Amino acid sequence: MTETLRERIAAELAGARQRTSVLTECVDEADLTAQHSPLMSPLVWDLAHVANQEEQWLLREVGGRDPMHPDMDPLYDAFEHPRAERPSLPLLPPAEARAYGREVRGRVLDLLEVARLDEPLSFGSRLTGGGFAFGMIAQHEAQHDETMLITHQIRKGHPVLTGPDPGPAPADASRLPREVLVPGGPFTMGTSAEPWALDNERPAHTVHVPSFLIDTTPVTCGAYAGFIADGGYDDPRWWTEAGWQHRKRAGLSAPLYWRRDGAQWLRTVFGRTQPVRPEEPVLHVCWYEADAYARWAGRRLPTEAEWEKAARFDPATGTSRRYPWGNDEPEPRHANLGQALLRPAPAGSYPEGAAPCGARQLLGDVWEWTSSDFLPYPGFTAWPYREYSEAFFGPEYKVLRGGSFAVSPVACRATFRNWDYPIRRQIFAGFRTARSAVLSRRGDPAGLVACGGGPGVPRPESG
Repeated sequence: MTETLRERIAAELAGARQRTSVLTECVDEADLTAQHSPLMSPLVWDLAHVANQEEQWLLREVGGRDPMHPDMDPLYDAFEHPRAERPSLPLLPPAEARAYGREVRGRVLDLLEVARLDEPLSFGSRLTGGGFAFGMIAQHEAQHDETMLITHQIRKGHPVLTGPDPGPAPADASRLPREVLVPGGPFTMGTSAEPWALDNERPAHTVHVPSFLIDTTPVTCGAYAGFIADGGYDDPRWWTEAGWQHRKRAGLSAPLYWRRDGAQWLRTVFGRTQPVRPEEPVLHVCWYEADAYARWAGRRLPTEAEWEKAARFDPATGTSRRYPWGNDEPEPRHANLGQALLRPAPAGSYPEGAAPCGARQLLGDVWEWTSSDFLPYPGFTAWPYREYSEAFFGPEYKVLRGGSFAVSPVACRATFRNWDYPIRRQIFAGFRTARSAVLSRRGDPAGLVACGGGPGVPRPESG
């Protein structure tokens, strides 16, 4: 068991580093050191930051080693220097940043060979139980790989990234119901058992969620274009007061990177201009836009608890799964993850990754905005440092769930929680909508009939 865990850790660290290399070796030094947006760090900062975090947590905290470059820590402290300030810091040049990363990684792999991993994780004490510290660092670099991909989407200049086309939606996608029922009742939210789960995912606790219906797939570009065509951006009825003020102040009129060209919408994808594909999940919308669309559609954004219950709860067993499809690790047949495609797959894709309720694409493709503020679970304990989660708790941040096409499987599970300001649009975020279930006298959802896909997957009678 311990040797298998060592092999997995080594593979996850190597996979994250391979993606870091792809994202930083495809551009020249000028692009690496430039700041492409005040919202993002220069790529060269991310390159050294992931190595610095790896040194601090694995070589120093786990291995008890002395700092390799003590004066370097403040330069790569995300709390000490806001992103807008980072280009002015005396950062390591690209070649030195890469050399630093290689040196740290070599020492970490030596440490991995002798680290004690056989003790169970005692959350709040040992860093190496279950390989937690190593898993935390693998997830950290994978998260920065997503951040660096966002920077690539923002950067101007010659396109340098390409990915395969997702291909068409599966044959049954057009026959899917618009929404699926998630029955009311208690379920286990969060986790106490997942060895690499981060502190904000813990502890497992019981939550009662009334019956609700949720979109079978994320909202598509075609559906969102209908909101635009109906004047959704110009009608304050659909916006919260704060959202309407932000819409006017920021001049929002369509998702980020969209522009009108005659009768069609175009968008920019990693430097290439192409028609908007109506069948793909909409991307690059902020929380206020997602909330306005939901109101326009006569619906609402799901709560975080609703989203997780839709993704995890198996009514046949009364248990919560690790992933929508079960407890097995993600495979390409389950979800669009790991920057393999560099865009969302068509709505209705990945039937083998469907949740018990029938919803698809709950993991991968697009982060999904929820209506919930980012708050701690009952019994939350900050560990191993409060700045990872606790510093962000509060109504300023909204929770996103599910992970995008840019997320590595190591940092994506049905309990994983992401958060951001409701104005953020550069992230790979979309959404799906929900509504409360109105029950008939028999206790069935009113106005719904079972669809041909199987029992318990309802569809509107209107089709």
